[in-house]
Amino acid sequence: MAVTVAIETPLQDDVRALVAKLNDHLLPLSPLEFQFKMTVEQMAGADTTLFVARDEAGNAIGIGALKVHSGALGEVKRMFTDPAVRGKRVGSTLLEAIVKLARDKGMATLMLETGTGEGMAEAHRLYTRSGFVTRGPFLDYPDSEWSAFFELPLNQEEPA
Repeated sequence: MAVTVAIETPLQDDVRALVAKLNDHLLPLSPLEFQFKMTVEQMAGADTTLFVARDEAGNAIGIGALKVHSGALGEVKRMFTDPAVRGKRVGSTLLEAIVKLARDKGMATLMLETGTGEGMAEAHRLYTRSGFVTRGPFLDYPDSEWSAFFELPLNQEEPA
């Protein structure tokens, strides 16, 4: 399956639909107070870059964002692949684009918070396969059984 990934605005109906699917997926996995969601309006802010993956027909099939916290720290946000295309490397392609942009911006570290439990196992595999390592909470995220934290140091050479 041919997939294209590009920087796009989140303020599109098909992107809003993917965000709604993501929110529906997350809803039963943890209490609301431990779900740190960005709205599409927040993703449209100057500090966030949204990548959209599209199939050959132009359908939005995945999203992922880079939120800049400082010149040195970026955060992966709102990673989601439509369940119909899971296992086809859409998430990996999105994450590679986010990591590349963070490197291009000269960031030292890329971090992320994600949920725990069975419903998040695929996400954890994606992050660890991509070189992220587990760490403790960062920024203002609380330490809880509902969150897993990962980081990727970017100040080394990019892998070949």
